[in-house]
Amino acid sequence: MRRAALALTLTLLGAALGQPLPAPAWGDSVYPRLGQAGLDVTHYDVTLRVARPGTRALQGEVTLTVRAVRALPLLSLDYLGAAVTGVTWNGAAVPHERTPEKLLVRRPLAAGQTARVTVRFDGVTGEVPDPLLPGALGWQAVPGPGGGVNFAYSEPDGTRAFLPVNDHPADPATFTLRVTVPPGVTAAASGVQTGVQEVVAGRTFTFEQRQPIPPYALALHLGPLERVDRPAVVSGGKQVALRDYFPPGIPPAVRAPYARTGEILRVLGEWFGPYPFETYGSVVVTPPLPALETATLSTMPVTSSSVRVIVHEAAHQWFGNSVVLGDWADTWLNEGFATYAELVWAQSQGEDGQAMVQGWYARLQARGTRPLVARAADELFDGSAYARGALALHAVRVTVGDAAFKSFLHIYARQQAGQPTRTADLLRLVRAQLGQPADAVLRRWIESPTLPPLPGLQTP
Repeated sequence: MRRAALALTLTLLGAALGQPLPAPAWGDSVYPRLGQAGLDVTHYDVTLRVARPGTRALQGEVTLTVRAVRALPLLSLDYLGAAVTGVTWNGAAVPHERTPEKLLVRRPLAAGQTARVTVRFDGVTGEVPDPLLPGALGWQAVPGPGGGVNFAYSEPDGTRAFLPVNDHPADPATFTLRVTVPPGVTAAASGVQTGVQEVVAGRTFTFEQRQPIPPYALALHLGPLERVDRPAVVSGGKQVALRDYFPPGIPPAVRAPYARTGEILRVLGEWFGPYPFETYGSVVVTPPLPALETATLSTMPVTSSSVRVIVHEAAHQWFGNSVVLGDWADTWLNEGFATYAELVWAQSQGEDGQAMVQGWYARLQARGTRPLVARAADELFDGSAYARGALALHAVRVTVGDAAFKSFLHIYARQQAGQPTRTADLLRLVRAQLGQPADAVLRRWIESPTLPPLPGLQTP
């Protein structure tokens, strides 16, 4: 009660001073300052101009189509990028200001109302520290003698370093991207390429991402890239266009695993149901970063160019990019499912799946484990999120059998598509579809502070 009274007092005080307070953030367990509660961005129309590839200089504008789920005193966007040169609200200039982490657009939006907000910017992009690795998230700049390269590398919260966004996975949106690059440079992005136009500055590439994706999953690359189109594949009954991009000098041995993408999608479609997007492929990059499941176009370092990693990132198109997180604490819902995809792929190739399961279990025994819901940023992508998450799913499979488990995966991927999903949502669906024994097994794997025994497995 005291907290509510204090909030009301501060709101009235702010209004009296002509300074409405920033709207509350999403309230994420791990990143409590990200996003804006009550804001639904349904579409981002992005226009970018890159005059000097390989640098962090970026010019452009973003038009956000926004809707208020509840009354908003202002619009609070996550943004650490280049200098803002203007903001309009339905075409008219609107007051705005920047804080260290936000772009505040001072116009209220009533519950249920929509608006189109355009932000123009020009300058040097910002940086967001990676929660686990040296370096920064966001707009990557790689200079090179034959022409520089730029690409987006944003999970979990790096998109705000170069675009104004509601930077939380629980608010997925569609994207239109127009990227103008100098002659000899190719742009690649999430979605379907719908046009290439010759312009004075070089060429403008246009892409349409027609299914909603989280902002961190946006793929965007530019550089001296070679596009390789492959025959379309049917995945889970849906036809999918395939294309990959390679920088100059990539040897055949590095390229070879990508030729198996169609086969990978066919196997995953059998287990997970229809592929959720229109197209898929990978872009190979040279910096030694971890692979990243950017939507419809995975970001694949040379050092990660293996079939197993391609399988993992492809599975994220279902789990992470289509079934989106409701809170970063539940990252295991992405990583556990994608790791489990490595097992179903290995089994489809006649490999010893039991040995893979025992290997996961042995590593957790040696290195330690935790309950699956993360408590801090350093737990988002640890061994438990991957291996224990996969083992939790395998425990359910062993309990209910292959046919019921595969049917459940189809239902989960279909029902939760585009829906902010938390661990509790998975448990409810398991109980409804697979019954109390499966729910009890999964709950133990999620909640136990120690490593549970795996049904049907002789653990070392």
